[in-house]
Amino acid sequence: MSKLDRYLLARLMAHFGFFALVLVAIYWLNQAVLLFNRLVADGQSARVVLELTSLALPVVVSLMLPLAAFAASLYLLNRLIGESELVVMQATGASPFRLARPVLAFGLIVAVMMSMLLHMLVPLARAQSVDRRAEIADNIASRFLLAGEFQHPLPGVTFFIRDISERGELLDIYLSDNRGSTGATVFLATKAVLVRSDTGPKLVMLEGMAQNLRTTDERLAVTHFSNFTYDLGALIDTGTTSERKLEEQTTPQLLAPGNAAAGAEAQYEIAKRVARSLNAPVSAMIGFAALLLGGFNRLGLWRQIGLATMTLVGLQFLNNVAEDTVAETLEGWPMLFAPMALGAAIAVLMLWQAGRSWRRRPGMAMTAQVAS
Repeated sequence: MSKLDRYLLARLMAHFGFFALVLVAIYWLNQAVLLFNRLVADGQSARVVLELTSLALPVVVSLMLPLAAFAASLYLLNRLIGESELVVMQATGASPFRLARPVLAFGLIVAVMMSMLLHMLVPLARAQSVDRRAEIADNIASRFLLAGEFQHPLPGVTFFIRDISERGELLDIYLSDNRGSTGATVFLATKAVLVRSDTGPKLVMLEGMAQNLRTTDERLAVTHFSNFTYDLGALIDTGTTSERKLEEQTTPQLLAPGNAAAGAEAQYEIAKRVARSLNAPVSAMIGFAALLLGGFNRLGLWRQIGLATMTLVGLQFLNNVAEDTVAETLEGWPMLFAPMALGAAIAVLMLWQAGRSWRRRPGMAMTAQVAS
């Protein structure tokens, strides 16, 4: 690697670190405030809030890194033009493709960072966040169990406990569920216990009966039971399941031979992660190549910056369309790479056009800037 490549790469990494820090901080703080308000309303401590916001950080970083790479390439070339460094590089005979070489290396470095996040850290953080939210949901469910008070966790649901024993048993239970379309159901039990499960907290009622008043014929049906399990997780919407979702499994776990999720869905998930990783070098190249199209202009390079931004927005729109289309059918996952291939082709076309402009007007940009 030449001194020019090392110089441009070092400046790109420095600008990238700054923009990544700013973008991640802004987005993460916005999400943290929303999460803070929700958790504090549920009575959670500051430690729980900090833990969950920290688990959301890998996802935020993976979203912001391509934007930071794009901003770094735009900012660097704008500085090179403003400080006449690009003129010197042109005078040495460096072509647009030659100048884009360190930018491509920079984009690949960011792509490696993205791969580490998307294939390992983000799924692990999501899985840990789901487990932690399940524990918090159990704590919320336990706070519904207050002796001597009527609780209304949801509209149409009323819950009452006469007392709680020293062993944690709930005594004399009254539970009314009026959410069904067939009628209201009232559960009465002498005692109950709260247990955890993979799908959320369960209320196991012992020695009781269920009274159901059907709205169709106004008849009361009474069923006696020795034990009956009521899903409290449905009342608080824990959202937990016994199996990990694809987004919560790392790529090595998805590729494991004994994984039940192996198949078209796993292939789609892995291909999506790889395609998103390639978004970083494509974004950096588009930002750099678009600004090379402009010559010297006292009003700045706003048209080129607008062109680069609109190109990136269009590619992101195509990427979203491709992901939604493949997600519906789980077929044709190579389509996920089409927007990135189009973006790479656009960057190459911009560099080629910039080279033609430089050859048509040799020294024009240098003369104009030196004169200024």
